[in-house]
Amino acid sequence: MRLDRTGQAEAFDAIGDRYDEAFPHKEGQVASAEWLIKSLPAGARVLDLGCGTGVPTACRLAEAGLRVVGVDLSEGMVALARRHVPTGEFHQADIADLRPGGPRDLGRFDAVTAFFSLLMLPRAEIPLALRTVHHLLLPDGLFALSMVEADVDDFSIPFIGRTIRVSGFLRDELREVVEAAGLEIVEESLYTYAPATVDVPPEVQIFLRCRSAA
Repeated sequence: MRLDRTGQAEAFDAIGDRYDEAFPHKEGQVASAEWLIKSLPAGARVLDLGCGTGVPTACRLAEAGLRVVGVDLSEGMVALARRHVPTGEFHQADIADLRPGGPRDLGRFDAVTAFFSLLMLPRAEIPLALRTVHHLLLPDGLFALSMVEADVDDFSIPFIGRTIRVSGFLRDELREVVEAAGLEIVEESLYTYAPATVDVPPEVQIFLRCRSAA
């Protein structure tokens, strides 16, 4: 599969801290992070895929005593995450780099989070990304996922003064794709969200809490 990330990392390099200004309320992410904190032992290792600025997820997980590793395609976002979460370990990398046999081996994890990062991929890549998550998880590991509910594939949208490409699923199809990757959905929640910027429309956010199935 040929990967095309043209302009995606550059857009988030330019957006920087304005991302957190545009999305100041992240109740779904905070709730999912608290679920992980309550479910994991102290010192458990957690991978934050598409860590962004590190706020709030990596920051909260690290504060709770978990060992956080973050990955993001954007060099600028990785730099911000390192600043915001000095105890974390952050890498500029593509999720495709972490697949079995890929060029980056970060080991296995007790939990993985992917908050709005997989929507940056074309639809054809998302099942492979979810299988990569399954590969990265230790047996009975936990996975917290969020996506925007939308029936789109690699669709260009204006986003905080830049243009990005996004994909999405309707919720029933998203469940099917997640479960097909060997991830058992144990809880689901929906949030209607209106970002604090005029060029990002209101959206329905799907949060799934999952466990690695055998």
